[in-house]
Amino acid sequence: MKILILGAGGREYSIARAILNEDEQHELFFMPGNGATQDLGTNLDIKDYNLLADYAIQNEIELTIVGPEAPLVDGVVDIFKAKNLTIFGPSKEAAQLEGSKVYMKNFLAKYNIPTARYIESDSIEKLFKFTDTLSTPIVVKADGLCGGKGVIIAQSHDEAKKAISEMLSGKSFGDAGKNVIVEEFLDGYELSMFAVCDGKDYILLPAAQDHKRLLNNDEGPNTGGMGAYAPTPLVNEELYQKVKDRIIRPTLDGMQKEGSPFEGVLFIGIMVVNGEPITLEFNVRFGDPECEILMPLMTSSVSDMFYKAATNRLADIKVEFSDQYAVGVVMASENYPYSSSKPAEIILDDTHHDEIERYTHISYAGVDKEDGVLYATGGRVLVCVGLGDTIKEARNRAYLRCGQVHFVGKKIRTDIAYQAL
Repeated sequence: MKILILGAGGREYSIARAILNEDEQHELFFMPGNGATQDLGTNLDIKDYNLLADYAIQNEIELTIVGPEAPLVDGVVDIFKAKNLTIFGPSKEAAQLEGSKVYMKNFLAKYNIPTARYIESDSIEKLFKFTDTLSTPIVVKADGLCGGKGVIIAQSHDEAKKAISEMLSGKSFGDAGKNVIVEEFLDGYELSMFAVCDGKDYILLPAAQDHKRLLNNDEGPNTGGMGAYAPTPLVNEELYQKVKDRIIRPTLDGMQKEGSPFEGVLFIGIMVVNGEPITLEFNVRFGDPECEILMPLMTSSVSDMFYKAATNRLADIKVEFSDQYAVGVVMASENYPYSSSKPAEIILDDTHHDEIERYTHISYAGVDKEDGVLYATGGRVLVCVGLGDTIKEARNRAYLRCGQVHFVGKKIRTDIAYQAL
Protein backbone atom coordinates (compact mmCIF):
# COMPACT_ATOMS: atom_id res chain seq x y z
CA MET A 1 0.00 0.00 0.00
CA LYS A 2 1.15 3.56 -0.69
CA ILE A 3 0.75 5.61 2.49
CA LEU A 4 1.28 9.33 3.10
CA ILE A 5 2.03 10.49 6.66
CA LEU A 6 1.61 14.17 7.56
CA GLY A 7 3.96 15.50 10.23
CA ALA A 8 7.63 15.73 11.16
CA GLY A 9 8.01 14.34 14.66
CA GLY A 10 8.71 11.19 16.61
CA ARG A 11 4.99 10.35 16.51
CA GLU A 12 5.02 10.17 12.71
CA TYR A 13 8.36 8.32 12.66
CA SER A 14 7.01 5.68 15.07
CA ILE A 15 3.82 5.16 13.02
CA ALA A 16 5.97 4.69 9.91
CA ARG A 17 8.33 2.31 11.72
CA ALA A 18 5.39 0.16 12.91
CA ILE A 19 3.93 0.03 9.39
CA LEU A 20 7.27 -1.00 7.86
CA ASN A 21 7.57 -3.82 10.42
CA GLU A 22 4.46 -5.49 8.97
CA ASP A 23 4.59 -8.53 6.72
CA GLU A 24 3.09 -6.60 3.79
CA GLN A 25 5.17 -4.28 1.63
CA HIS A 26 4.31 -0.59 1.93
CA GLU A 27 5.69 2.52 0.25
CA LEU A 28 5.77 5.55 2.53
CA PHE A 29 5.68 9.29 1.85
CA PHE A 30 6.06 12.06 4.45
CA MET A 31 5.02 15.71 4.42
CA PRO A 32 7.32 17.24 5.54
CA GLY A 33 9.05 14.42 7.46
CA ASN A 34 12.43 14.91 9.12
CA GLY A 35 16.08 14.03 8.51
CA ALA A 36 15.51 10.41 9.55
CA THR A 37 12.17 9.70 7.82
CA GLN A 38 13.94 9.98 4.47
CA ASP A 39 15.49 6.59 5.33
CA LEU A 40 11.96 5.14 5.65
CA GLY A 41 10.34 6.70 2.60
CA THR A 42 10.10 9.88 0.51
CA ASN A 43 9.96 13.33 2.13
CA LEU A 44 7.74 15.86 0.34
CA ASP A 45 7.68 19.65 0.48
CA ILE A 46 4.11 20.48 -0.57
CA LYS A 47 2.60 22.80 2.04
CA ASP A 48 -0.62 23.61 0.17
CA TYR A 49 -3.16 20.91 1.12
CA ASN A 50 -4.98 21.12 -2.21
CA LEU A 51 -1.73 20.54 -4.10
CA LEU A 52 -0.83 17.75 -1.67
CA ALA A 53 -4.19 16.07 -2.36
CA ASP A 54 -3.52 16.36 -6.11
CA TYR A 55 -0.11 14.73 -5.55
CA ALA A 56 -1.83 11.91 -3.63
CA ILE A 57 -4.20 11.33 -6.54
CA GLN A 58 -1.43 11.40 -9.17
CA ASN A 59 0.75 9.01 -7.15
CA GLU A 60 -2.11 6.66 -6.22
CA ILE A 61 -1.73 7.16 -2.45
CA GLU A 62 -4.19 4.71 -0.86
CA LEU A 63 -4.15 6.07 2.69
CA THR A 64 -3.14 9.34 4.35
CA ILE A 65 -2.49 9.45 8.11
CA VAL A 66 -2.43 12.87 9.80
CA GLY A 67 -0.08 13.10 12.80
CA PRO A 68 -0.22 16.63 14.30
CA GLU A 69 -3.18 18.78 15.29
CA ALA A 70 -2.57 21.89 13.15
CA PRO A 71 -3.43 20.33 9.73
CA LEU A 72 -6.55 18.76 11.27
CA VAL A 73 -7.76 22.07 12.70
CA ASP A 74 -6.96 23.67 9.31
CA GLY A 75 -9.26 21.19 7.55
CA VAL A 76 -6.85 18.93 5.64
CA VAL A 77 -9.25 15.96 6.06
CA ASP A 78 -12.12 17.84 4.41
CA ILE A 79 -9.90 18.80 1.44
CA PHE A 80 -8.73 15.21 0.89
CA LYS A 81 -12.22 13.71 1.31
CA ALA A 82 -13.66 16.21 -1.20
CA LYS A 83 -11.26 14.62 -3.71
CA ASN A 84 -12.35 11.07 -2.75
CA LEU A 85 -9.08 10.27 -0.96
CA THR A 86 -8.94 7.94 2.05
CA ILE A 87 -7.57 9.90 5.03
CA PHE A 88 -7.38 9.09 8.75
CA GLY A 89 -8.30 11.98 11.03
CA PRO A 90 -11.25 14.15 12.09
CA SER A 91 -12.94 16.79 9.97
CA LYS A 92 -12.25 20.47 10.63
CA GLU A 93 -15.54 20.68 12.52
CA ALA A 94 -14.77 17.64 14.71
CA ALA A 95 -11.18 18.83 15.29
CA GLN A 96 -12.61 21.72 17.33
CA LEU A 97 -12.52 19.30 20.27
CA GLU A 98 -8.82 20.23 20.38
CA GLY A 99 -8.78 23.44 18.33
CA SER A 100 -10.98 25.25 20.84
CA LYS A 101 -10.85 24.42 24.54
CA VAL A 102 -14.04 26.48 24.96
CA TYR A 103 -15.87 24.31 22.39
CA MET A 104 -14.55 21.19 24.13
CA LYS A 105 -15.58 22.24 27.66
CA ASN A 106 -19.05 23.32 26.49
CA PHE A 107 -19.43 20.01 24.63
CA LEU A 108 -18.52 18.07 27.80
CA ALA A 109 -21.08 20.06 29.80
CA LYS A 110 -23.80 19.62 27.14
CA TYR A 111 -23.44 15.82 27.06
CA ASN A 112 -22.90 15.34 30.81
CA ILE A 113 -19.36 14.03 30.44
CA PRO A 114 -17.46 14.38 33.76
CA THR A 115 -15.11 17.39 33.80
CA ALA A 116 -13.83 20.02 36.24
CA ARG A 117 -16.04 22.99 37.25
CA TYR A 118 -15.17 25.92 34.95
CA ILE A 119 -16.05 29.24 33.36
CA GLU A 120 -15.13 30.39 29.85
CA SER A 121 -15.17 34.06 28.94
CA ASP A 122 -13.35 36.98 27.36
CA SER A 123 -14.46 39.22 30.24
CA ILE A 124 -11.72 39.85 32.77
CA GLU A 125 -14.32 40.77 35.43
CA LYS A 126 -16.21 37.48 35.06
CA LEU A 127 -13.01 35.44 35.06
CA PHE A 128 -11.62 37.24 38.13
CA LYS A 129 -14.94 36.80 39.97
CA PHE A 130 -14.97 33.04 39.31
CA THR A 131 -11.28 32.78 40.24
CA ASP A 132 -12.10 34.20 43.69
CA THR A 133 -14.56 31.32 44.29
CA LEU A 134 -11.86 28.66 43.78
CA SER A 135 -9.26 27.36 46.19
CA THR A 136 -5.68 27.16 44.94
CA PRO A 137 -4.07 25.91 42.80
CA ILE A 138 -6.18 27.24 39.91
CA VAL A 139 -6.07 26.13 36.26
CA VAL A 140 -6.02 28.81 33.53
CA LYS A 141 -6.24 27.75 29.85
CA ALA A 142 -5.96 29.62 26.57
CA ASP A 143 -8.76 28.68 24.16
CA GLY A 144 -6.75 27.94 21.00
CA LEU A 145 -3.79 25.78 19.95
CA CYS A 146 -0.59 26.59 21.85
CA GLY A 147 1.57 23.58 21.00
CA GLY A 148 0.71 21.88 24.27
CA LYS A 149 1.79 24.87 26.36
CA GLY A 150 -1.45 26.86 26.84
CA VAL A 151 -2.24 25.66 30.37
CA ILE A 152 -1.08 27.47 33.52
CA ILE A 153 -1.38 25.91 36.99
CA ALA A 154 -1.45 29.01 39.18
CA GLN A 155 -0.41 28.57 42.81
CA SER A 156 -2.16 31.72 44.04
CA HIS A 157 -5.14 33.89 43.10
CA ASP A 158 -2.76 36.69 42.09
CA GLU A 159 -0.81 34.38 39.79
CA ALA A 160 -4.07 33.16 38.23
CA LYS A 161 -5.24 36.73 37.60
CA LYS A 162 -1.88 37.66 36.07
CA ALA A 163 -2.14 34.64 33.72
CA ILE A 164 -5.71 35.63 32.75
CA SER A 165 -4.65 39.23 32.05
CA GLU A 166 -1.65 38.18 29.93
CA MET A 167 -3.75 35.73 27.91
CA LEU A 168 -6.57 38.19 27.24
CA SER A 169 -4.14 40.93 26.22
CA GLY A 170 -2.52 38.59 23.70
CA LYS A 171 0.82 38.84 25.48
CA SER A 172 1.02 35.12 26.38
CA PHE A 173 -0.40 33.20 23.43
CA GLY A 174 -1.54 35.78 20.88
CA ASP A 175 -5.00 35.14 19.42
CA ALA A 176 -5.14 31.68 21.04
CA GLY A 177 -5.66 33.40 24.41
CA LYS A 178 -8.39 35.86 23.42
CA ASN A 179 -10.89 33.55 25.14
CA VAL A 180 -9.90 32.01 28.48
CA ILE A 181 -11.06 29.11 30.63
CA VAL A 182 -10.61 29.11 34.39
CA GLU A 183 -11.30 25.81 36.12
CA GLU A 184 -10.92 24.06 39.44
CA PHE A 185 -7.75 22.06 40.02
CA LEU A 186 -8.36 18.32 40.33
CA ASP A 187 -6.19 16.36 42.73
CA GLY A 188 -5.54 12.82 41.55
CA TYR A 189 -3.31 11.07 39.03
CA GLU A 190 -3.23 11.76 35.31
CA LEU A 191 -3.59 9.27 32.46
CA SER A 192 -3.50 9.42 28.68
CA MET A 193 -6.05 7.25 26.90
CA PHE A 194 -6.42 6.90 23.14
CA ALA A 195 -9.47 5.68 21.26
CA VAL A 196 -9.14 5.05 17.52
CA CYS A 197 -12.58 5.98 16.15
CA ASP A 198 -14.47 5.63 12.87
CA GLY A 199 -17.45 7.88 13.73
CA LYS A 200 -19.48 5.11 15.34
CA ASP A 201 -17.15 2.36 16.60
CA TYR A 202 -13.85 2.67 18.45
CA ILE A 203 -10.87 0.71 19.75
CA LEU A 204 -9.38 1.74 23.09
CA LEU A 205 -5.61 1.35 23.27
CA PRO A 206 -3.68 0.53 26.49
CA ALA A 207 -3.56 3.47 28.90
CA ALA A 208 -0.29 5.41 29.05
CA GLN A 209 1.22 7.94 31.41
CA ASP A 210 3.51 10.72 30.26
CA HIS A 211 5.88 13.10 32.03
CA LYS A 212 5.21 16.71 31.07
CA ARG A 213 7.72 18.52 33.25
CA LEU A 214 11.29 19.12 32.14
CA LEU A 215 13.11 17.90 35.26
CA ASN A 216 13.16 14.85 37.53
CA ASN A 217 10.49 14.58 40.25
CA ASP A 218 8.08 16.47 37.97
CA GLU A 219 9.81 19.80 38.52
CA GLY A 220 10.55 22.61 36.09
CA PRO A 221 8.39 23.99 33.27
CA ASN A 222 5.79 22.04 31.30
CA THR A 223 7.01 20.62 27.99
CA GLY A 224 5.44 18.66 25.15
CA GLY A 225 6.48 15.54 27.10
CA MET A 226 9.82 14.18 28.34
CA GLY A 227 8.91 10.49 28.38
CA ALA A 228 6.07 8.01 28.75
CA TYR A 229 5.28 4.40 29.51
CA ALA A 230 2.45 1.95 28.76
CA PRO A 231 0.44 0.12 29.80
CA THR A 232 0.13 1.71 33.22
CA PRO A 233 -0.72 -0.54 36.20
CA LEU A 234 -2.77 2.37 37.57
CA VAL A 235 -5.73 1.26 35.40
CA ASN A 236 -7.92 -1.79 35.95
CA GLU A 237 -10.83 -3.17 33.92
CA GLU A 238 -13.36 -1.24 36.03
CA LEU A 239 -11.67 2.08 35.21
CA TYR A 240 -11.44 1.22 31.50
CA GLN A 241 -15.17 0.46 31.54
CA LYS A 242 -16.00 3.78 33.23
CA VAL A 243 -13.99 5.64 30.57
CA LYS A 244 -15.82 3.77 27.80
CA ASP A 245 -19.31 4.30 29.28
CA ARG A 246 -18.97 7.85 30.64
CA ILE A 247 -16.55 9.51 28.22
CA ILE A 248 -15.95 7.76 24.88
CA ARG A 249 -19.47 6.51 24.08
CA PRO A 250 -21.24 9.80 24.93
CA THR A 251 -18.57 11.72 23.00
CA LEU A 252 -19.05 9.69 19.81
CA ASP A 253 -22.85 9.82 20.17
CA GLY A 254 -22.71 13.56 20.92
CA MET A 255 -20.50 14.34 17.92
CA GLN A 256 -22.96 12.46 15.67
CA LYS A 257 -25.79 14.59 17.09
CA GLU A 258 -23.70 17.71 16.40
CA GLY A 259 -23.43 16.61 12.76
CA SER A 260 -19.66 16.08 13.06
CA PRO A 261 -19.03 12.33 13.48
CA PHE A 262 -15.63 11.85 15.11
CA GLU A 263 -13.16 9.85 13.02
CA GLY A 264 -9.51 9.62 14.02
CA VAL A 265 -7.72 9.42 17.37
CA LEU A 266 -9.58 10.73 20.39
CA PHE A 267 -6.86 11.46 22.97
CA ILE A 268 -8.44 11.79 26.40
CA GLY A 269 -6.45 13.47 29.14
CA ILE A 270 -7.94 11.98 32.32
CA MET A 271 -7.55 12.82 35.99
CA VAL A 272 -8.52 9.92 38.23
CA VAL A 273 -10.00 11.32 41.46
CA ASN A 274 -11.01 8.75 44.08
CA GLY A 275 -11.29 6.07 41.40
CA GLU A 276 -13.48 8.22 39.11
CA PRO A 277 -12.23 9.35 35.66
CA ILE A 278 -12.67 13.10 35.03
CA THR A 279 -11.97 14.55 31.58
CA LEU A 280 -9.21 17.16 31.63
CA GLU A 281 -9.01 17.68 27.87
CA PHE A 282 -9.47 16.14 24.46
CA ASN A 283 -6.89 16.12 21.71
CA VAL A 284 -7.70 14.84 18.25
CA ARG A 285 -4.46 12.98 17.46
CA PHE A 286 -1.93 10.73 19.14
CA GLY A 287 0.11 12.18 21.97
CA ASP A 288 3.83 12.55 21.54
CA PRO A 289 5.71 10.68 23.13
CA GLU A 290 2.80 8.29 23.92
CA CYS A 291 2.51 7.25 20.27
CA GLU A 292 6.16 6.16 20.28
CA ILE A 293 5.45 3.59 23.02
CA LEU A 294 2.01 2.42 21.86
CA MET A 295 2.99 1.62 18.27
CA PRO A 296 5.61 -1.04 19.14
CA LEU A 297 3.12 -2.77 21.49
CA MET A 298 0.69 -3.46 18.62
CA THR A 299 0.99 -7.01 17.28
CA SER A 300 -1.84 -6.73 14.72
CA SER A 301 -1.54 -4.65 11.54
CA VAL A 302 -1.13 -0.94 12.25
CA SER A 303 -1.85 0.09 8.66
CA ASP A 304 -5.03 -2.03 8.61
CA MET A 305 -6.28 -0.34 11.79
CA PHE A 306 -5.77 3.13 10.28
CA TYR A 307 -7.31 2.07 6.95
CA LYS A 308 -10.38 0.43 8.52
CA ALA A 309 -10.91 3.47 10.79
CA ALA A 310 -10.64 5.81 7.78
CA THR A 311 -13.21 3.74 5.87
CA ASN A 312 -15.66 3.33 8.80
CA ARG A 313 -15.03 -0.41 9.20
CA LEU A 314 -13.44 -0.76 12.64
CA ALA A 315 -16.10 -3.33 13.59
CA ASP A 316 -14.50 -5.71 11.06
CA ILE A 317 -11.13 -6.04 12.82
CA LYS A 318 -9.57 -7.10 16.10
CA VAL A 319 -6.61 -5.04 17.24
CA GLU A 320 -4.11 -6.95 19.36
CA PHE A 321 -1.28 -5.94 21.67
CA SER A 322 1.68 -7.77 23.15
CA ASP A 323 1.87 -8.47 26.89
CA GLN A 324 5.03 -6.39 27.14
CA TYR A 325 5.58 -2.90 28.53
CA ALA A 326 7.16 0.00 26.67
CA VAL A 327 9.04 2.97 28.11
CA GLY A 328 10.11 5.96 26.03
CA VAL A 329 12.72 8.49 27.17
CA VAL A 330 12.88 11.81 25.31
CA MET A 331 16.23 13.39 24.50
CA ALA A 332 15.83 17.14 24.12
CA SER A 333 18.17 19.83 22.88
CA GLU A 334 20.22 22.10 25.10
CA ASN A 335 17.87 25.10 25.42
CA TYR A 336 14.54 23.20 25.35
CA PRO A 337 11.85 24.37 26.13
CA TYR A 338 13.03 27.97 26.48
CA SER A 339 14.54 28.70 23.07
CA SER A 340 16.01 27.04 20.00
CA SER A 341 19.44 25.42 20.20
CA LYS A 342 22.37 25.31 17.77
CA PRO A 343 22.41 22.23 15.52
CA ALA A 344 24.50 19.48 17.10
CA GLU A 345 25.86 16.36 15.40
CA ILE A 346 24.32 13.12 16.71
CA ILE A 347 26.82 10.33 17.33
CA LEU A 348 25.49 6.80 17.84
CA ASP A 349 27.66 4.10 19.41
CA ASP A 350 27.77 0.76 17.62
CA THR A 351 25.42 -1.74 19.23
CA HIS A 352 27.31 -4.82 20.44
CA HIS A 353 24.71 -5.81 22.99
CA ASP A 354 22.02 -8.30 21.84
CA GLU A 355 19.52 -6.98 24.43
CA ILE A 356 19.78 -3.41 23.09
CA GLU A 357 19.53 -4.61 19.49
CA ARG A 358 16.41 -6.74 20.10
CA TYR A 359 14.43 -4.75 22.65
CA THR A 360 15.16 -1.08 21.98
CA HIS A 361 14.98 1.40 19.15
CA ILE A 362 15.07 5.14 18.46
CA SER A 363 12.19 7.22 17.09
CA TYR A 364 13.60 10.39 15.55
CA ALA A 365 11.90 13.79 15.77
CA GLY A 366 13.82 17.09 15.68
CA VAL A 367 16.61 15.99 13.33
CA ASP A 368 18.04 17.06 9.98
CA LYS A 369 20.41 15.14 7.75
CA GLU A 370 23.27 16.72 5.85
CA ASP A 371 25.78 14.70 3.80
CA GLY A 372 24.68 11.54 5.58
CA VAL A 373 25.19 13.05 9.06
CA LEU A 374 22.25 13.45 11.48
CA TYR A 375 21.99 16.70 13.44
CA ALA A 376 19.84 17.54 16.44
CA THR A 377 17.89 20.61 15.29
CA GLY A 378 14.57 20.52 17.14
CA GLY A 379 13.43 20.90 20.73
CA ARG A 380 12.67 17.26 21.35
CA VAL A 381 15.26 15.46 19.25
CA LEU A 382 14.44 11.76 19.60
CA VAL A 383 12.86 9.11 21.83
CA CYS A 384 14.73 6.03 23.06
CA VAL A 385 12.18 3.22 23.44
CA GLY A 386 12.69 0.04 25.47
CA LEU A 387 10.44 -3.02 25.63
CA GLY A 388 10.33 -5.57 28.44
CA ASP A 389 8.25 -8.08 30.36
CA THR A 390 8.09 -5.60 33.28
CA ILE A 391 8.09 -1.81 33.40
CA LYS A 392 11.45 -1.92 35.17
CA GLU A 393 13.01 -4.08 32.44
CA ALA A 394 11.60 -1.84 29.70
CA ARG A 395 12.84 1.28 31.48
CA ASN A 396 16.33 -0.12 32.04
CA ARG A 397 16.58 -1.06 28.37
CA ALA A 398 15.41 2.39 27.25
CA TYR A 399 18.16 3.98 29.35
CA LEU A 400 20.73 1.52 27.95
CA ARG A 401 19.84 2.87 24.51
CA CYS A 402 20.05 6.47 25.80
CA GLY A 403 23.64 5.78 26.84
CA GLN A 404 24.53 5.12 23.22
CA VAL A 405 23.30 8.46 21.86
CA HIS A 406 25.49 11.55 22.09
CA PHE A 407 25.10 15.18 21.04
CA VAL A 408 26.17 18.46 22.59
CA GLY A 409 23.73 19.70 25.25
CA LYS A 410 21.52 16.57 25.30
CA LYS A 411 18.92 16.80 28.03
CA ILE A 412 17.01 13.84 29.53
CA ARG A 413 15.07 12.91 32.64
CA THR A 414 16.42 9.92 34.53
CA ASP A 415 13.19 8.99 36.34
CA ILE A 416 10.72 8.11 33.57
CA ALA A 417 8.02 5.65 34.77
CA TYR A 418 8.81 6.39 38.43
CA GLN A 419 5.06 6.56 39.24
CA ALA A 420 4.65 2.90 38.38
CA LEU A 421 7.91 1.80 40.00
